[in-house]
Amino acid sequence: MATTSAPITGNEYISHHLVNLQAGSGFWTFHLDTLIVSGLIGCTVFGLMYFVGRRATAGVPGKLQAFIEIVVGMVDRQVKDTFHGKSELVTPLAITVFIWIFCMNAIDLVPVDFIPGLLALFGVHYFKAVPTTDPNATFAMSLSVFTLIIVFNLRFKGLGGFLHEVFTAPFHSHNLLLQLVLAPVNFVLRMIEEVAKPVSLALRLFGNMFAGEVLFILVVLLAGAWSGPTLGSAASFLGHVVLSLGWAIFHILIVTLQAFVFMMLTIVYLTLASESH
Repeated sequence: MATTSAPITGNEYISHHLVNLQAGSGFWTFHLDTLIVSGLIGCTVFGLMYFVGRRATAGVPGKLQAFIEIVVGMVDRQVKDTFHGKSELVTPLAITVFIWIFCMNAIDLVPVDFIPGLLALFGVHYFKAVPTTDPNATFAMSLSVFTLIIVFNLRFKGLGGFLHEVFTAPFHSHNLLLQLVLAPVNFVLRMIEEVAKPVSLALRLFGNMFAGEVLFILVVLLAGAWSGPTLGSAASFLGHVVLSLGWAIFHILIVTLQAFVFMMLTIVYLTLASESH
């Protein structure tokens, strides 16, 4: 944050923490903080999993190996219970989605001023450290899932079967003339259903994580307001720690739940795409 002679207001403090580190302009504006943090998290977490997998033993596993096996086993069980088709992609995809989103969400548990304050020492004045509070990131992931939904529809049903389902479901009639009349209605309803899938995935994750980030920022402001001008920064820091800890304990559930919901909906959508209506 830039050094100024006058203290910043609460609105300025909130706005500062909600502005991305950007490059470019207009449509080609890149949110560098989202790209950097999500990339670093992905490389670190999956690199660590690869390293553990290469060193995995059949005997008594270490703590890290055991933890990874528990997570992978949990996701694999959800896939087997939900997805009944034959695909070697669904389980690795579900594992990637759950772990990557969970780790990106977990950055929200880091104190809001820590990462921006550290980068401010190097001249970086705007930095949103939680990638899932950026709708560009959540929509990118949801559109990737949407692309796979289309691919699974074509793979399991074929082009003819997919088009037949688009124009004959949910309203179907054995009368050819009536079916032709219902075909535009079915098409419109199917398009609404398909578009709603990536939109709901992206907005649900973004909305919950963005709200959590805003609440953490408000906790800092509330702690500063409660400390009063005579108690100094020590009281403000103590209030910040106490209030943030209470919200962070509850927020751990949100961080985990949002990753799990995104993963489960991905599995369900791919299951629907692989089965006949």
